Amino acid sequence: MTDFTDFDYLLIGHGIAGAVLARELRARGQRVLVYDEPRPDAASRVAAGLMNPVAGKRFALTWRAHETLPAAVAYYQALNEELGEEFFQATPILKVFGSAQEQAQMLARAADDPWQGFVEKIETESIARAGLLAPHGGAWLRGGGHLRVEALLAALASRGRAEGWLREETFTWQALVADGAGVAYAPGRLRAGHVVCCTGAAALASPHFSWLPLTPNQGAVLDVAVPGLSAAQVLNRGAYVVPAPAPGQFRVGATYRWPPFAEVPGDDDQRELAGRLASLTPLPFEVLGERRGVRPAVRDRRPLLGRHPALPWLSLFGGFGSKGVSLAPRLASLLADYLGGSGELWPDVTLARYYPLFSAAPG
Repeated sequence: MTDFTDFDYLLIGHGIAGAVLARELRARGQRVLVYDEPRPDAASRVAAGLMNPVAGKRFALTWRAHETLPAAVAYYQALNEELGEEFFQATPILKVFGSAQEQAQMLARAADDPWQGFVEKIETESIARAGLLAPHGGAWLRGGGHLRVEALLAALASRGRAEGWLREETFTWQALVADGAGVAYAPGRLRAGHVVCCTGAAALASPHFSWLPLTPNQGAVLDVAVPGLSAAQVLNRGAYVVPAPAPGQFRVGATYRWPPFAEVPGDDDQRELAGRLASLTPLPFEVLGERRGVRPAVRDRRPLLGRHPALPWLSLFGGFGSKGVSLAPRLASLLADYLGGSGELWPDVTLARYYPLFSAAPG
C-alpha cells in the first residue's frame, strides 16, 4: 500500500451536510477527501433552502433556534463573500394567517414571547403587498432567510474538482478495510484515519447504518412563474413561496410523502402545491417544473451525529430531515470538535441514543 494516498477524513456524500462538514474540517487543517455520486433525487439538490425560525401550525420556535440559526446565517454570509456570489439572502419571512382564529392564537401566545425575538412584528389587518392574499394579517419573522442550495453545492463541487478534494464517483462500502490506524479503500488507492457517512436517506443502503431509525420521506417542490407577486419576502402558509433569482419566479413547497413511494409520480403533489399557492395569491401562475427529493427523517425528529457503536473509525453526519440548511453549519462544528477530541455532542443529537437498536439488530 505504499502507493496509497493518506487522508485524515474520508467523507461520503456532498449534499449540504457533506459540503459543510468538508469545509469545516479543511478549515481546521485536516486532509479531507469527499466521494460523491450526484443523484437527481437528493434532498439538497431539490430544496428551496428555507431557514425558518418559527414553523408549523402551532407557531413553534424551531429546535435550538438560537444556537443554530445565527451560526447558519453567519456561515452562509461568509460563503457569499468567499465565493463572490449571493447564494444566501436574509429575506424576511411572512407567516400569513389563514383565519381570524389563527391570528387570535398567535396574539394569545405573543404575550409570553415564546419566539424569543425571532418574531419582529404581528400585523392584524390585511397586508398590502403586490399580488398577496393576506386578509387576516400575518407575522413577520427575522433571523432566517433562504439559500440557493443547488447553486452553492455546484460552486463548491467545482472548487473541489479543481483542487482535487472531491471525486464524483460511485463509492463501495464493502471495499473499506480496517487497517489499524484507520481504513484502506483500494478502489481509490487511499487510506483514511476516519470515515464519515453524509449520504442523507441513502445511509440506509450502507451495511453499517441499516439499523438506524431513518425513514425516507419524499417531498415535491414546484418552480413557478407568478408575474406581479412581490419578491421582497418569503411567504409561508401551509407552503413556502421562496423568490428565485429570475424575476417573477418562485419555488413552492413542499409535500411530505411516506413510503411506499409511487413508482410513477402522479399529479397529487402538483395539485396540492398549486392549491396552496392559490390561497396566497389571486394572480395567475405558470408551473415551470416539478422536482422530487428524498429527505432523511428520524423517529424523534432530531439529527444523527457521532461514531458507529462498533467501528471507531466510522461516523455519521445526517438525519436532518428538512432542516439541513439551518442545522448543518453549527452541527458540523460540533462534530468536528467531537472527532478532534475537544468537545462533546449534544445528548439530543448523538448517535449513542440509538445504540440499543444496533445491539438488538440481527447479526
